[in-house]
Amino acid sequence: MAFKLPESVLVVVYTPRLDVLLLERTGTGFWQSVTGSREPDDPDFEATARRELREETGLVVGTLTDWRQTNRYEIWAQWRARYAPEVTHNVEHVFGFQVPELTVATLDPAEHVAQLWLPWQDAMEKVFSPTNRDAIWQLQRRVKA
Repeated sequence: MAFKLPESVLVVVYTPRLDVLLLERTGTGFWQSVTGSREPDDPDFEATARRELREETGLVVGTLTDWRQTNRYEIWAQWRARYAPEVTHNVEHVFGFQVPELTVATLDPAEHVAQLWLPWQDAMEKVFSPTNRDAIWQLQRRVKA
């Protein structure tokens, strides 16, 4: 069994009006932005972000921006078995992906069962992850800057 690498991406997908795409994770009821672990073949985190966008949403048209922000957090106990035994924390790299308008994503049912576009304030309240909540909160400041 190959263990997951403890490095991942978080990609906030949004429109110019700051509506944010959320995905409901299969089997958990948790809502989140696009996330995923770096694969050994990914040359960099931008490649990881583009791959995860394609795999989780089918989205390829838009503007990807590296927010040059990382978050380090403890991996939840229920997901720790996916990582090498000594691994307890993950480092997440944050990106934004602006699409021109509300778009229907093509979901992988093994990962997500539903999608929802919400204004950034509502999306921030719906996500389960504190780092995801923080990234959505930053969105309105980053776009205005």
